Amino acid sequence: MPKQSVVSKLGTWRGIHRSLVVLGTLSLFILVATFSKVYSFRSSILVANTFCNQEHTQSQSMTQIQVGEALDKVIKMIHKEIQEFENTPTTDSLIKRHTFLADILGLIESVKESLPEIQLNPPINQTHHLLGSKQLSDKPENHFLIEEIRKYVKMKPNRLGKQNFMGANGTFTSIGHACFAMRKDLEEYMDYDIGDICNDDWKLAQKLMVHGCDPLPRRRCFSRAPQLYDKPFPIEESLWKLPNNRNVRWSQYRCKNFTCLAANSTRKGFFKCADCFNLSNHEMPRWVKLENPNEDSADFLAHQVLDLKPGEIRIGLDFSVGTGTFAARMREFNVTIVTATINFGAPFSEMIALRGLVPLYLTINQRLPFFDNTLDLIHTTRFLDGWIDFVLLDFVLYDWDRVLRPGGLLWIDSFFCLKDDLDDYLESFKMLRYKKHKWVVVPKLDRDDREVFFSAVLEKPPRPFR
Repeated sequence: MPKQSVVSKLGTWRGIHRSLVVLGTLSLFILVATFSKVYSFRSSILVANTFCNQEHTQSQSMTQIQVGEALDKVIKMIHKEIQEFENTPTTDSLIKRHTFLADILGLIESVKESLPEIQLNPPINQTHHLLGSKQLSDKPENHFLIEEIRKYVKMKPNRLGKQNFMGANGTFTSIGHACFAMRKDLEEYMDYDIGDICNDDWKLAQKLMVHGCDPLPRRRCFSRAPQLYDKPFPIEESLWKLPNNRNVRWSQYRCKNFTCLAANSTRKGFFKCADCFNLSNHEMPRWVKLENPNEDSADFLAHQVLDLKPGEIRIGLDFSVGTGTFAARMREFNVTIVTATINFGAPFSEMIALRGLVPLYLTINQRLPFFDNTLDLIHTTRFLDGWIDFVLLDFVLYDWDRVLRPGGLLWIDSFFCLKDDLDDYLESFKMLRYKKHKWVVVPKLDRDDREVFFSAVLEKPPRPFR
């Protein structure tokens, strides 16, 4: 009997307190909504008038601080109530009230998370903390003026304040740190009408990526496509046939069709792959036939490499400059290859896709989007050459090692550099401590005798070594 009396009294008091919580919460929401509308009107005036006074800004900031403090107090009170429920004998009514308070807590925390959205933009002449200057807030979204990029960068809290299946209470959309130094370009990229057609700005996007603003933010506009898109050729034709010109947007390129690219008439824009659009003469023999069998060569044939691990090489990555010919060749050996590329001077990504292969639009700046120990083969040719910084090469090689499985093969295909730098570059590859299946160094004779080719096929060992 005493226990029932206590529970009954507690239930009555909880019912009264519940009403107070509801009324207090509604009042708080009205306060926040009213303040948001007032601020929205005032902030639009501030954006139009760059001569707003500093005293008004400080007053607005103090009001925001007060709202934040009030929300913190309410959250603490509800947390305390929920803890008391956990120490009380459970009944159906108490469980319902516990659930009710938990939902209210989630709503209030969501409102609190939205507070940064109504803060004042920082002055235009102030920069992000990553660049070393002071500003009103160190939140990334406050560095930008375009609303679309501000919305993208801001953390998005989960509805009801509950954790998602990955254990996070919100979604943290990311952009590269160099984006803060390229604000003008990034805001041009994100300046569009939601739901409309995107600008023809792929070259601006690639410029941002190459200069470290990578990954780029998602956009809420429709990407442009060719006006007259024809269905691709069947796979039995597409591997070794130039695609239909209609299936590419040719803006920003010197050549306006694949025939021009195959003829290499411009001699500029994609010099590392000058003949790679010439499928019949230049690309068709690659990795199945040596160009000069009687001379020392840095080239290995596909079957020579695959025979090192019969039946084990099934999936891999080609990190090179090209039109997907390595992937096409390995497809003939029942090996699936994803080709990483960007569109330097020519539509490499479209060409690879129209051949029926998979292009991965990826710069050297970015961590590979594969999980650890998953690939059987990584191949690279005419890309990681003597221009690359030694420290950058280390980061790249360690990332390749991360995604390559134990027993997987790393195929370094015709890496060229100055003779004077060769030993330093070789040390970078030796530090992997891979098993050497093939390892050759030959002179590069197309210009002078100052450069050499290096090729190797290396096998990743199991770790730890001991």
